Amino acid sequence: MDDDTLAPQALAEPEDPNSLTLADYAQTAYLEYALSVVKGRALPDVCDGQKPVQRRILYSMSRMGLGFGGTNGTVGAKPVKSARVVGDVLGRFHPHGDQAAYDALVRMAQDFAQRYPLIDGQGNFGSRDGDGAAAMRYTEARLARITSLLLDEIDEGTVDFVPNYDGSTDEPRQLPARLPFVLLNGASGIAVGLATEIPSHNLREVADACVALIKAGGQLSDEELFALIPGPDYPGGAQIISSAADIADAYRTGRGSLKVRARWKIEELARGQWQVVVTELPPGVSNQKVLEEIEELTNPKVKAGKKALTTEQQQVKAALLAVLDAVRDESSKDAPVRLVFEPKTSRIPQEEFIATLLAQTSLETSAPINLTQVGLDGKPTQKSLRQMLEEWIAFRARTVERRSRFRLDKVLDRIHILEGRQLVLLNIDEVIAIIRAAEDPKAALIARFNLSDRQAEDILEIRLRQLARLEAIKIEQELAKLRDEQKKLEEILGSPAALRRLLVKEIEHDAKTFEDPRRTLIQADKRAVAEVKVLDEPVTVIVSQKGWVRTQKGWNPEKADYAFKAGDSLYGAFECRTVDTLLVFGTAKGGSVRVYTVPVAGLPGGRGDGQPVTTMIELEAGTQVSHFFAGPPAAQLLLSSTGGFGFIAAIEHMMSRHRSGKAFMDVAEGDQLCRPSLAGGAAGTEPMPAATHVCCVASDRQILTFDIGELKLLPKGGRGLTLMDLAPKARLAGAAAYTRSIRIEGDFRGKRRDEQLDIRTLNNAGGTRGRKGKPGSFTFTPDWVQRIL
Repeated sequence: MDDDTLAPQALAEPEDPNSLTLADYAQTAYLEYALSVVKGRALPDVCDGQKPVQRRILYSMSRMGLGFGGTNGTVGAKPVKSARVVGDVLGRFHPHGDQAAYDALVRMAQDFAQRYPLIDGQGNFGSRDGDGAAAMRYTEARLARITSLLLDEIDEGTVDFVPNYDGSTDEPRQLPARLPFVLLNGASGIAVGLATEIPSHNLREVADACVALIKAGGQLSDEELFALIPGPDYPGGAQIISSAADIADAYRTGRGSLKVRARWKIEELARGQWQVVVTELPPGVSNQKVLEEIEELTNPKVKAGKKALTTEQQQVKAALLAVLDAVRDESSKDAPVRLVFEPKTSRIPQEEFIATLLAQTSLETSAPINLTQVGLDGKPTQKSLRQMLEEWIAFRARTVERRSRFRLDKVLDRIHILEGRQLVLLNIDEVIAIIRAAEDPKAALIARFNLSDRQAEDILEIRLRQLARLEAIKIEQELAKLRDEQKKLEEILGSPAALRRLLVKEIEHDAKTFEDPRRTLIQADKRAVAEVKVLDEPVTVIVSQKGWVRTQKGWNPEKADYAFKAGDSLYGAFECRTVDTLLVFGTAKGGSVRVYTVPVAGLPGGRGDGQPVTTMIELEAGTQVSHFFAGPPAAQLLLSSTGGFGFIAAIEHMMSRHRSGKAFMDVAEGDQLCRPSLAGGAAGTEPMPAATHVCCVASDRQILTFDIGELKLLPKGGRGLTLMDLAPKARLAGAAAYTRSIRIEGDFRGKRRDEQLDIRTLNNAGGTRGRKGKPGSFTFTPDWVQRIL
């Protein structure tokens, strides 16, 4: 080879095997951080339902001897300062901020945050109104009685221990939970790319479901399972109004949203007066939040970027002040929730008063369900209710098996010791002689009586008082008892059926000990809707070409001229009623037409120029307002596009409660929506009969009419059917539904003018849908406008 060939190889530097690109390092570091947050902080474990900080607090308090006292009469410990607990947790197990650990401790002591509090707190531990707990140097804490279900078996070989952060001691990987606390108390947390929102449940219902699953051996149907656990049981009570099917879907998929409302009672007062008293609130809702919402609704502030209150704000304010006279918070220690609402007058229907409060405030809200947790395999996963219970049952079976094996080893060791003592008592004189005479008594005893090293050591350490005759009787009794226990433990370890029977027995015992009545009522009901009463009267909706809208009382049969801003003109004047709806059609990039709904009663009135319709809706980026129509919900419209497609839909099909509207019609890229045409319903002073025909006009002067029965009614929208076979460069200028004649406005020989097509002209252009039209004696631009007479 020549030098030129070798030069590049000689200049190339060898790769460093220890080098790491910035991208690889960033990816590795981020994944490690994400995994640490997911498993080390934010998500609970399906086995014991605890996050790491909660588990460390409970285990630390157990080591400190802060138990509440057992049901067997054991005396509980006195509470100690929370600061002492937090210090021990930080020093031994949780090297993070003290406030984070204290916040976790506080939450476990709040009966309004957890269905079954795990810590018995003394002092100020906050309130559901958002008041924070007192500093940790003032509050005191000890373990609650129910925490024994998490900790009692921890020293019996039931769970694995791992080194703490500095290797100075060990901490449990999980707690040996005797019930599925992940469902009893639920959990809430946000990790990297994951979140969890597990609601709390009733202990008795969860226990019954576990027992049924164990007995059925996995053959329990979803219907039977959901009958045992009908829904969450929130600490604050309230009422779930979602249907059983919605709850079942959330449990089946592991994700959903439930509708929850407050519970109240009507208190009768003197002279026929009454008041509504709210006693239970939905989860995450406080007395203070409800009061703040009412203050904001009755005393609204002008939104940023606005010069005055919006129509919606004014309507809500008027609706609320029309029924509500006063509201006050009478909550106390004896009544954690007592919100009193006084009506404006006793003549207001109670149902209407309550519906207004529910619809306008958080007295009725949504509660999310997201059953994401660290599974039995150590991976964070969104699970169904069945999977959660089955994984916990598998964990509990493994825990009981490990506990039984641990106890069996203890029993066998004790039997071994007692058998050696029994042998000594039968040969006490010889044993004493050997001990007195032998230089190595231990070896001599092993050789003479065939003892094990452990038995010989125990004999040498035995006290003289234990050589009495009475002691032999006690040994016989203890041996008999231990051999019975050995038999039971070996049966549990050797028989899956015996293990299942023990699981059921222990679950039923714990449920009987700690069960309590359900707090949350499950009763399906319709969601409350705020109905703003509108006086039904005739009105004319006036829309300009630039999208300014206003109303004028009454109808204007003479079609008088309307005044507009300079450079603006009339788009249309729609004679309708105040209870009707204005539809705003917007064409977005990518080929979709969105329809926005504005109540006619909410449009500005008076003699001014009105208000831009864009302030009443939320247009997506790139969406342009193209057309309008106002009328009753039952009115039917013919919708068409410049591409030659169209269909019929009723106004009620296009209505939406959201300001962002909804996508309703598909158009090809570059096509536009033609002006909607009324096909049936109300038009002005008289109801309009359903149209019988459709007239299509193309930009190349082609006209086609056909029977309207050839079109489809599409309640969900879409692209529609082909209306007219267009020439390659032609576009559909518009389509109109008619009965007798139509009037067309357009560019006629260079000037803007009207032209009326009578029935004879229309009949001459007759055909079937999708065919080519016949030439007309006029020219139109694609933005032509048609009206039905």
